[in-house]
Amino acid sequence: MGRLRLLLPVLLLCMISVNSCKKDKTPGPTGATGADGAQGPKGDTGATGAQGPQGATTGIPGPTGATGATGATGATGATGPIGPAGPTGATGATGATGATGATGPIGPQGPAGATGATGATGATGATGAVGPRGPAGPTGATGAAGATGATGATGATGATGATGAQGPAGPQGPAGADGSVSIKSYIITNQSVSSAAATKLNVPAITQSIVNSGLVLVYLRVTGTTSFYSLPFIRITNAIYQSDVGLGFVNIIANFNSPGYDFKVVVIPGGSVTTLQVTHPGLNFKNYNDVASALNLN
Repeated sequence: MGRLRLLLPVLLLCMISVNSCKKDKTPGPTGATGADGAQGPKGDTGATGAQGPQGATTGIPGPTGATGATGATGATGATGPIGPAGPTGATGATGATGATGATGPIGPQGPAGATGATGATGATGATGAVGPRGPAGPTGATGAAGATGATGATGATGATGATGAQGPAGPQGPAGADGSVSIKSYIITNQSVSSAAATKLNVPAITQSIVNSGLVLVYLRVTGTTSFYSLPFIRITNAIYQSDVGLGFVNIIANFNSPGYDFKVVVIPGGSVTTLQVTHPGLNFKNYNDVASALNLN
């Protein structure tokens, strides 16, 4: 636009010059070239018009117009077809072993397998060491007196010997023992038995003479009941035994622990044992009722 404004004055001068030449037909002197006009302000860029005829080339070129805005990005084209697979890459190094997972729950028990064939009999093992000596059992009853043997034949009468001198009088002998039966019994109630230690029953009637030649019988009952049973007393796997007898006591041992037992201790001197064998032959000392009846125990 600025160029057109500059060209218009120049063209106007040229036309005037041509007309003057036509009227006079005498060429005048060439005029001086006019000075260039001042450049006008930059106008707004107008719409692009149709291309006009080529103007004179003597005008001063105007400034370069501003660069137009970048056009919008076109739509993305359709994805092309997948290319052929590339060659297989080299095998990578083996990774580190992962941590062991938690143990899973135990599965249900499988069915029992068929019974295997009986194996060959193993060699006989070495004889085990002899176990400790068990407690002494109660003293057995004295056996019945044997039958009196037949009287032997009378021997021939010997010759009468010479009369000897009279000897001195001997010392007086000790007083004879009391022939009465002195059997004693005791009830010791509400006792406990233990597998850890013996239960000691204190019985004053057990003298050294009883220990040496008498008989000590022990019977038991559950506290609160009335029936007595002889020792050893065994029920399934539980057992109570009479252990050793000493001066003034008798020990009871067991293989289990339990309270609540009454014990009846019967003390029979040695001479009385012999008498019982005569007066009650075959007396069963394991049966408390038989013993109580024979000895008049309460």
